[in-house]
Amino acid sequence: MMNRSPTAPTVGFAFVARVGQAGQVRRGQGADGSLRAGCGGSIRERYSCREVWMVPLRGAHVVITGGSSGIGLATACLVARRGASVSLMARDARRLEQAAERVRASGAAARTVAVDVCDSVAVAKAFAGVADEAGPCDVLITSAGQARPGRLLDLDDEVFRRMIEVDYFGTLYAVRAVAPEMARRGTGSIVAISSAAGLLGIYGYSAYGPAKFAVSGLMQSLRDEMRPHGVHVGCVYPPDVDTPQLVEENRWKPAETAAISGTIKPMTAERVAETIVRGIERRRFAIHPNLSTALLAGFGPLAAPLLRKMIDRKVRAAQRSTSTS
Repeated sequence: MMNRSPTAPTVGFAFVARVGQAGQVRRGQGADGSLRAGCGGSIRERYSCREVWMVPLRGAHVVITGGSSGIGLATACLVARRGASVSLMARDARRLEQAAERVRASGAAARTVAVDVCDSVAVAKAFAGVADEAGPCDVLITSAGQARPGRLLDLDDEVFRRMIEVDYFGTLYAVRAVAPEMARRGTGSIVAISSAAGLLGIYGYSAYGPAKFAVSGLMQSLRDEMRPHGVHVGCVYPPDVDTPQLVEENRWKPAETAAISGTIKPMTAERVAETIVRGIERRRFAIHPNLSTALLAGFGPLAAPLLRKMIDRKVRAAQRSTSTS
């Protein structure tokens, strides 16, 4: 077992400027030797600061499900460059090992476990195994997921069941594998990948969307339950991301769903990974990779009537185009 420092208890308070404030941030060491940042400038700028914990990743054991590609792999490479030790979990052993080689190229230790996240017993065994090898999990990122677009009237029951099994229970089983030990130690970070489709129901996502809503609800409850134990909980709401999963997803999108997505260029997995790591380091709950999902989360209920009208117009236009082609 490697010698590591626990993440949260040894870290002092830091002060960071609110987004959009003009005050510069000055960094230095606190009296306890921890990283510290202070807002300079006017009284107004100083009072616009807020306290956050700055969580170090160097020496931490980070476990990532769905780590063989996409957001999971990009995040693994980034935390590896920050000095973390990484454990990757996914179903395909060959792709996992290829992913691990990329992580090791960043100079970090990486281990792999081929596991189906829908199997609660196998997941518990996998987490116990990596804990024996590398120490208890300091940071969990649940990136394993599956998206199958389609209209409710066209999809079999099995598709709905599969979305819940992979996206929701796949997240739940991983969380349950690490939460008790994190609570006992009084430290750690648990981050789940939801989706923009977990903020607003969208045409063509009647199977996928509810599963991601469930992930968001789980993490909201978990955030409140784990906070007294000193454990950080976060939930990520990415839009379309340029990953192998999106390529597969686009194969199944109804014309109406594709029209709603429009011509917006998908984000890169690396950019989403940067947002995730920043959210972990600053112990944020809602982690939004771009402004659109942040606005949707903040103003979605108020803007819902307008959003629905916009979606309805795009759906009608797509249907007219399909009927005339």
